Amino acid sequence: MLSETVRPSSDARPGTSPRVKPTRTPGRRPWRRALRRDWQLYSLAVLPLLFFLTFRYLPMLGNVIAFRRFQPGGSLFGEYWTGLRYFRLFFTDPTFWSVFTNTLVLGALTLLFCFPLPIVLALLLNEVRSRALKRFVQSVSYLPHFLSVVIVAAMVMQLLSVDGAVNQFLGAVGAEPVAFLQQAGWFRTIYVSSEVWQTVGWGTILYLAALTTIDGDLYEAARIDGANRWRQTWHVTLPGIRPTMMTLLILNIGTFMAVGFEKILLLYNPLTYPTADVISTYLYRVGIVSGNLSYAAAIGLFEAVIGLTLVLSANAISRRTVGTSLW
Repeated sequence: MLSETVRPSSDARPGTSPRVKPTRTPGRRPWRRALRRDWQLYSLAVLPLLFFLTFRYLPMLGNVIAFRRFQPGGSLFGEYWTGLRYFRLFFTDPTFWSVFTNTLVLGALTLLFCFPLPIVLALLLNEVRSRALKRFVQSVSYLPHFLSVVIVAAMVMQLLSVDGAVNQFLGAVGAEPVAFLQQAGWFRTIYVSSEVWQTVGWGTILYLAALTTIDGDLYEAARIDGANRWRQTWHVTLPGIRPTMMTLLILNIGTFMAVGFEKILLLYNPLTYPTADVISTYLYRVGIVSGNLSYAAAIGLFEAVIGLTLVLSANAISRRTVGTSLW
């Protein structure tokens, strides 16, 4: 960028205007020069970009088979155009709406319990004064996150089987054994409880990091004004971590429809389909097991559109009401 600055020349004649010399103000470096200078740093983004391009963006081209008749072994993008035929099929299918309802219920229960509990645990850990106790609780609560979903499902099945630890305890107190894994009414409780146990401890990491950024002078001012610990938490701590809370809430809403496929697939059975079958498991049976890929693609596209709508709506509401948003 050039800026005009007036500098009197030594050889300027009396009565004449001074000569104007353009000077270059320091500006942003061109991107090519920055790339040559910091190519080592930019090279770190190559593999993540390739990952998202290969496994996130290129597969989106396959959504075209939701509008075309696809046959295994035939054309990659379908044999012929069918329009909205597959969408009309699942809109009139009562099984799909039962699966859709289960997805909404399980997603809402997971969000209801798994979103606020990490905040509560982080606030409780923030009040612990013993470092040894705090580290012990953090380690114990973080550990389940590092367990494989297969291991977690196996533990749940062992504990809740007819001859498992829970039924042995019920028998010891004189109660009848309960077939938890074969009763549809128990599945949502089992799934949400296992999700809370596996994810709450890990979710506190970001909130504990956000708590460290709150200015200590705000707590001092609140104490001078007579605020107790509850008032300090409500008026200082929660507003301080509100941007982090809203960001994670928007991200959780984005995965609202994508309820945990792996864990449900490992835990459910035909007896628990009325409450356990969700869109992702229904897509697996319809698309992979039955081979009706065009029908499954139509349902998956419908689910993706709902998820995108939820993210955009949550982001807009958060930006207007709280002032925090992802973009």
